[in-house]
Amino acid sequence: MWTLRRASHHLKRQGYHFRTSKAFGAQLDIVINVMGDRSSICKPARWISGRVLSPKEFSQIQFTCENFPIGCRSFCSEVGGESSSVSDHLEDGFSDLCTHTSTDIIAETNAKEDGEELVSRPELSDDDITETCLNDLNLLDVGMGVSGEDSHKKRALELFNAIIAVSGKSIHSALNKWVEDGNNFVRAEIYMVIIKLQRRRLYWKALQLLEWLEATKRLDLREREYAFFLDLIAKSQGLQKAEEYMETIPKSFRGEVVYRTLLANCVKPINMKKADYVFIKMRELEFPLTVFACNQMILLYKMVNKRRIADVLLLMEKENVKPSLLTYNLLIDIKGESGDLMGMEQLVERMKAEGIEPDVDTHSTLAQHYLSRGLKDKAEAVLREIELGYQKGSHGARRALLDLYASLGKSDEVGRVWEACELNPKIDDCIAAIKAWGKLGKIEAAEAVFEKMLQTWGKLSSRHYSALLKVYVDHKQLSKGKELVKQMGDSGCWVGALTWDALVRLYVEAGDVEKAESILQKAAQQNRMRPLFNTYMIVMDQYAKRGDVHNTEKLFHRMRQCGYTGRLKPFELLIQSYINANAPAYGFRERMKAENVFPNKSFAAQLARANRF
Repeated sequence: MWTLRRASHHLKRQGYHFRTSKAFGAQLDIVINVMGDRSSICKPARWISGRVLSPKEFSQIQFTCENFPIGCRSFCSEVGGESSSVSDHLEDGFSDLCTHTSTDIIAETNAKEDGEELVSRPELSDDDITETCLNDLNLLDVGMGVSGEDSHKKRALELFNAIIAVSGKSIHSALNKWVEDGNNFVRAEIYMVIIKLQRRRLYWKALQLLEWLEATKRLDLREREYAFFLDLIAKSQGLQKAEEYMETIPKSFRGEVVYRTLLANCVKPINMKKADYVFIKMRELEFPLTVFACNQMILLYKMVNKRRIADVLLLMEKENVKPSLLTYNLLIDIKGESGDLMGMEQLVERMKAEGIEPDVDTHSTLAQHYLSRGLKDKAEAVLREIELGYQKGSHGARRALLDLYASLGKSDEVGRVWEACELNPKIDDCIAAIKAWGKLGKIEAAEAVFEKMLQTWGKLSSRHYSALLKVYVDHKQLSKGKELVKQMGDSGCWVGALTWDALVRLYVEAGDVEKAESILQKAAQQNRMRPLFNTYMIVMDQYAKRGDVHNTEKLFHRMRQCGYTGRLKPFELLIQSYINANAPAYGFRERMKAENVFPNKSFAAQLARANRF
């Protein structure tokens, strides 16, 4: 029997006792305790039987299916190529930020080849997940049999530089010139360019490249090309357009890789209903169950409904799907979030026994959870493991050390690591250093790193500005934040979700919630981009504390409009606004049930308080 589920305590020690079917013949102890209003891998809604689930049975585990609409696509320069204009401008110098479209993102034209815009965080970041997804989908190395040859790498880099040098909305001129100069298009080189554009988040340019190649008959589409198309459409035009494109893919090419790509893009915006549908559809089509698909579902349920994780793990066991490094990293993080540090350590031992070595993310997650519990000695022991990777030249270790030493308040150690980074700086190292100095309250040091970035790479993206902007937010330096935002507008930098989030927090920290909400509304009006879930939460929380039911309900409605449904946290803030306003909350349980959201212990207590009115 797969022993991953034995990593936690027996439930009966905690006053629980469940039994699986006779096929297991033993008590199932994968479930982690529910601790107050926090939980880890919780009791599943129903136990999976000893046999393999049929698609019909799996679909009955509280899953809601939706049919995908049928539509068509066209060139991205034609469909959605223009952002909707924002007629009324933000005050205080923020108006310039509303005038740029996502196709105007400034690439780091002077950046080194390996200076990808990937930021490692101590927790599992979207970037880490995205990179892992590309690996697991076989989109990183597809067709790379000749990629090791210097000539192919050189030509791919030349084409990449020609594409990112185009500042307008269309890259067709650069592609036409490439052909006029006597160059052709090799599949492996095309993949290299697309992947580089993906890592720069230049999804629109990557999509235009594929569309142009298809339209000019220079590339015969195979399943992986369709997967690239689907992925880029989802990231640049939204999930609905990706669903529509899915229906246009010939059935003979609508295979596992395409469906896994769609699944990942349903999970990224945390759309549980559609992710459930795609997962069930893959089962109905009898695709083999892969660790990639299971990891995506674990990642999804980690964010919205931890109770379902046990079902996924049991399904993996029944179909003999071995957990990957990402599987363990996710589960370790879940254990740490629930406060089950012993279970977290047992998982580390289990992965080692399975022959999977912990990586920087594993160690960083462990250290962060130790620090959150005040166990500095254990955190420093993990840091020594990361230092070993740092000595071997791991750039991920650099970033982890910067963050963790900052969390420990060791400015000397942060300075030591940053001094080494300065010898050969990379963008992600600089961002990590800005965050570390900000955490230590050394604003001038963070600003110095940002200036070094400007000197080294020239024009920067909104993600780089957001790192310093967040430092200003954390230290309530409104004037410096406004000045930095004006600098962004002057540089022609497109504003992404992270920047909008920092702007909203800037005004919340300054006590101007109404201004924060107006900025949030501007962000929501931008095409092809929606504000972060937490951006809504911070404004909604302020209104809830005031007992402002009207504005809290308004934000709740806006969140639903942009796809943030099926989560408990917005309901928690909404009910709190009613409690603080001493107002009755009629039909609240029915509203939650309509979104398939169920109360935990702390929320049940909130409902009881609201019932008094």
